[in-house]
Amino acid sequence: MTPTAAPRTRTATDDEIASVEEQLRRLFGRVRLVWKEAAAAVHPDLQPVGYKILSALVHRGRMHAGAIAEVFEIDKSVVSRQVKHLESLGLAKVVADPDDGRARFIEATPEAIASVDQKGSRMQQRLYARLRTWSGDDVDTLATLLGRLSSEVVEADGTDADGTQADGTASTRPEGDMSLASNGTVVGSPGRR
Repeated sequence: MTPTAAPRTRTATDDEIASVEEQLRRLFGRVRLVWKEAAAAVHPDLQPVGYKILSALVHRGRMHAGAIAEVFEIDKSVVSRQVKHLESLGLAKVVADPDDGRARFIEATPEAIASVDQKGSRMQQRLYARLRTWSGDDVDTLATLLGRLSSEVVEADGTDADGTQADGTASTRPEGDMSLASNGTVVGSPGRR
């Protein structure tokens, strides 16, 4: 009996890869729109970058301004302006670091936490409602392929979705290049406080 050769796997064509790239572009465009809508739902004067910062504060807990700048790979002056704006809207407050009186933490107000949770919950409900119309196999395949793409992209450039490289240092991604989960939280953020 002769051994049978393993089936040959065809590599993707440039057109097929371009189609994936176009779908990702459309998805990321939708995510940007969701950020804009979520920001406006929390407060009409809240900008998307402020919403991203606020969402991180809600889901990660209080943070130093430098940590926020590092997570989002934005200049500290942007963080400073956004924090002042969040304070003026009553969505965040600056408190003293109990371990270092010179340092300050930024934390979300209880009203901001409730609002972000409610808006995030609505976005998550929409995602779940849409995916419940798919077959379980399709949802599983999507999750598997997205996980594979994410891990292979991480391997390629050494950067995780939250902007952290494999060695724990901040990446050199262009400003604004980050991932967002369906509920508006930064991908890779630790659990709630």
